[in-house]
Amino acid sequence: MSFFKKLKDKFILDPFEQDLKELEQEQTEDLEEQDMGLDDAKVEDDEKDTSVKETDEKPPEEELTETEEEAPVEQLETDWEEPAKLEEPEAAPAPPDEDTKPEIEEPEPNIEGREKSIAAKFRIGLTKTRDSFSGKINDLVARYRTVDEDFFEDLEEILISADVGVTTVMDMIDELQLEVKRRNIKDTRQVREVISEKLVEIYYGDDDSEEIEGLNIDHDGLSIVLFVGVNGVGKTTTIGKLAHQLKSEGKNVMLAAGDTFRAGAIEQLDAWGERVGVSVVKHSAGSDPAAVIFDAIQAAKSRDADVLLCDTAGRLQNKVNLMNELSKVKRVIEREVPTAPHEVLLVLDATTGQNAMSQAKTFSEATDVSGIVLTKLDGTAKGGIVLAIRNELEIPVKLVGLGEKVTDLQQFDAHAFVYGLFADMVEAHDEEKEQ
Repeated sequence: MSFFKKLKDKFILDPFEQDLKELEQEQTEDLEEQDMGLDDAKVEDDEKDTSVKETDEKPPEEELTETEEEAPVEQLETDWEEPAKLEEPEAAPAPPDEDTKPEIEEPEPNIEGREKSIAAKFRIGLTKTRDSFSGKINDLVARYRTVDEDFFEDLEEILISADVGVTTVMDMIDELQLEVKRRNIKDTRQVREVISEKLVEIYYGDDDSEEIEGLNIDHDGLSIVLFVGVNGVGKTTTIGKLAHQLKSEGKNVMLAAGDTFRAGAIEQLDAWGERVGVSVVKHSAGSDPAAVIFDAIQAAKSRDADVLLCDTAGRLQNKVNLMNELSKVKRVIEREVPTAPHEVLLVLDATTGQNAMSQAKTFSEATDVSGIVLTKLDGTAKGGIVLAIRNELEIPVKLVGLGEKVTDLQQFDAHAFVYGLFADMVEAHDEEKEQ
C-alpha cells in the first residue's frame, strides 16, 4: 500500500461512515423538530382552552352592537400575546458555560465533512507551513522531470528553510537517495510520497510501534507535571488548556503558581484556574518557588488530586543560578513524591525556529526533559522544527498548539502532522494515478 493511500485511509472518512454520520445528524434534527412541534401543539391547545373560557364567561356579549363586539375580540388577542411571550424564555437555550464555550462555539473543522477531527485540526493549524513547504516541493517537482543530483540539492534547501535542521536534512537526503534508487523512481512526482514517508520514519526512528506518545499519568496516585521554559513561550496558557482537558476527562486537577518572579504570572494562572474550575496554590510575588511547589504537593495529597500541574519562572538558558533553582524545585518534588515528576515538559515557541533548539538542548541537560510542548505551530511556516527536535535531541513532542482556543492544544501525532503538510497532495494522489 502506498504511503499516501495509508494516510488517506487513516484520516479521511470513507463514504459509508460519512453517510452514517449524516444520517445520525438528520435523525437528531428530526427529533428536535418533533419536540418543537409538540411545543407548538401545546401552545395551540392552550389558546383554544383560553378562547373557550372567555366565550363561556361572557355569553351576554352576543346581544351587543357591532361596534361593541370589536372590543372583546381585541382584548382576547392582547391577552394571548402575554402567554406567548412567557413561553419564549423557556424555549430559548441556556447560555453556555464559559469553560465549555470554546467547544460549543467552535465548528467541527472537517474539510468537506470527510476528515477526522484530529487530521482536520492539523491541516488547519499547519496551513502556513503547508503553503510554504508543500508549495515549494510542488514547484520543485514542476521544474524537474527526472530525479537527479540537482533535484536533491534544491530539495535540501527547501527542507532547511522549513527548519527541519541541517543534521536531520542531511540524514534524510541520504535516505531519500537510497530509497529512490531502490524503487527505481524516475518521475519526480513519486518522490513527494517518499518524502512524506521518510518524515514519519525520522520522527519515530527505530520505534516500529509508531504509537502516539501520550502524557505519563499515574492512574493509581498523584501525578506531577513540571513545566519549564523561557518567558513568552505560552507556558502558563498551556497549563490552563491542559488543565481543561484533564478535567474534562474526569480528573481532579490542581495548579501550582511556581512562577513567582514574572509580573502578573500568578494572577494569570489564577485566572485560568477560575475559568477552568480548578484550585490554584499560590504565594505572594517574589516567594520561594520551591516552597510554593511543596505546599501545592501537600494540598494535592490532602484533597486527593489526580494531577498537579506546576508552573515555573521563565528561565534564561544562560543564567546558571536560575537553572540551579529549577533543579532545587525538582529535588523537592522527588523528595515528596519519589516517582515524580512524572513529566518534565519543556514549552517552546515554534516561531523561534532554531533558537528553540538551543533552549531544548540547555533545558534537557539541566532538568531531564521528558517531552516537548510546541506552541504557536499555527503561526509559523517552519513547522519542521518538530522533526529536528525529535531527531537531534531524541525528545518526543507530546503536545502542540494549533490555535488560540482552549481546545486547540493537541496530542502530537506524526502521521497527522505529515498529513497536515501533504493534505493537498494526498487528495490529488488518486487523480494523478488515473492520468
